[in-house]
Amino acid sequence: MSKTQIIILDYGSQYTQLLARRVRDLNVYAEVVSHNINASSIKDYKDLKGIILSGGPSSVYDYGSYDIDDKIFKLGFPILGVCYGMQLIAQKLGGKVDLAEIQEFGKSSLTITDENSVLLRNIKNNSQVWMSHADHIVEIPTNFNIVGKSESSIAVIENKIDNIFGIQFHAEVTHSTQGNEIIGNFLFNVCGCDKDWTMKQFIDEKLQEIKSIIKNEKVILGLSGGVDSSVCAALLSKAIGKQLTCIFVDTGLLRKDEAQKVMNNYSNFSMNIKLINASDRFFNALKGVSDPEEKRKIIGHNFVEVFNEEAIKLEGAAFLAQGTIYPDVIESSSDGHTSKTIKSHHNVGGLPKELKFKLIEPIRNLFKDEVRRVGKELGIQDFILNRHPFPGPGLGIRIIGEVSREKADILREVDDIFINKLIEKKLYNKVSQAFATITPVKTVGVMGDNRTYDYLVALRSVDSIDFMTATASELPWEFLTEVTNEIINNVKGVNRVVYDVTSKPPGTIEWE
Repeated sequence: MSKTQIIILDYGSQYTQLLARRVRDLNVYAEVVSHNINASSIKDYKDLKGIILSGGPSSVYDYGSYDIDDKIFKLGFPILGVCYGMQLIAQKLGGKVDLAEIQEFGKSSLTITDENSVLLRNIKNNSQVWMSHADHIVEIPTNFNIVGKSESSIAVIENKIDNIFGIQFHAEVTHSTQGNEIIGNFLFNVCGCDKDWTMKQFIDEKLQEIKSIIKNEKVILGLSGGVDSSVCAALLSKAIGKQLTCIFVDTGLLRKDEAQKVMNNYSNFSMNIKLINASDRFFNALKGVSDPEEKRKIIGHNFVEVFNEEAIKLEGAAFLAQGTIYPDVIESSSDGHTSKTIKSHHNVGGLPKELKFKLIEPIRNLFKDEVRRVGKELGIQDFILNRHPFPGPGLGIRIIGEVSREKADILREVDDIFINKLIEKKLYNKVSQAFATITPVKTVGVMGDNRTYDYLVALRSVDSIDFMTATASELPWEFLTEVTNEIINNVKGVNRVVYDVTSKPPGTIEWE
């Protein structure tokens, strides 16, 4: 793996991984670790150039709030604290943090008070930053200077002697207009990082890693036809060739004609691909279940059981490969970090303890756009790379409440109309993810002279860079009207369509 030049101590912010994302954008490899890491463990990072302390939901003065090993401040590495991280630095080094009379949430303006600031070099005065804090610093520690303020709080502090810095705002979110430049100032002007994180280098290193792990054993991979599993398959195929067998499981929860499309799309790949129809099994297992977490785990469990059964027919299959990516891990909070669990992912939180394979997850540390760039380097076709994300549990979490074959069939038709209309109007590649959900709600309608009592379906389309935050796509009203009419006129069982305009946060992209 590329050398880890920056580690990010996770204090529970939902933006923690965005910090890693922004650092990687600047071609520096960053790794997120638990805030519990001690100074001794940090010394094991031989190429480390700096440390970032993330934000978090707690107050630093609360009993039991997340702490830091004091010895870390004495290691000599530059440190940048973000929001909670800045307040923790102040509290630990002799300053004081208290509840703010005027709390800041959302857009604010940064006033630079020291033109010689290292962290704010070439940053425009009064640039927009994104605040999200109820506490603020009321006394700064010795050897620190205030170099930036917002309307009601200390926004940036610096200790040039010990190379310790703090920002009250979230530079990692896109709403901070010069956030990348501020992070870049820390990486290059303070830490002296090298720009050595590229997708080509990742591929070269990952191919060698896969070969050394797999050796002469066989691997099976669940191929969904989406970006993640396709890139995972391409990496493995390039590394181990025919030692890889891809299994495509038709769960009954796929998009319209998905199974046939996947088999056709991969006919040009020199991979072993096997199609398994297991739809009856999944519908039976999901009968009567409406809780989204339980549905995810049931789907994940049955999915892996299918693999166990197929593995018996594949002699020597020792590894199960998965297209797990960083956002899956983040939102499932499966790796011991402190970010709160939003939802478990079937390939992260749904695996049974009796799993009969060793796991290999080649793209586990990549964000979605990094996955696409790897796929581009590997020569995967654009129509596969540019497909919108599709969740591992499939329509199982887009059918709100209990899952049935009838609802799945209805939803397939609705989703197909929506997606094809986006493609027809040349909107598909302008949005990041679009899909439909079917709710357990039925509403009264009128078709002709007859009363109807049918399902309410919702359309959702979001714009996002990294899928950690997202905003609803501003689709043309005429387009939405046309799609709605086509759905109601052509899909039996639906008489009402709504459009979801919720951003992430506070919502998630998927409904469940």
